[in-house]
Amino acid sequence: MSKFQRGQIWLVNFDPSFGHEYTKVRPALIVQNDRYIESNNLLTVIPISSQTIKQTDLDILLEKNAQNRLMTDSLLKTKQVSSFDKRRFIKLIGIANKETMIKIGENVQLFLI
Repeated sequence: MSKFQRGQIWLVNFDPSFGHEYTKVRPALIVQNDRYIESNNLLTVIPISSQTIKQTDLDILLEKNAQNRLMTDSLLKTKQVSSFDKRRFIKLIGIANKETMIKIGENVQLFLI
């Protein structure tokens, strides 16, 4: 298995889910600081949705490119930050660019503070 790192995009199994949580296998961006990735079995991620028409105030548009290897332009759903066991991570897809990671940091801070 690949080494987990902040900024990687993985296919993650979100099931089982409840209520308004994201479901099924979908891409997600690891937002956890690298310093804490090896210290436990949970990884903190932001789910990625291909439903760009449903963009809300803290969502970030992620345009598909060779680096992130997404199939379509998508949204990072900042309000849905979650932590999952590493066993839910299926496959490394790609990597988010530096600008996206800066924007995620700003939006997560707005959401949490």
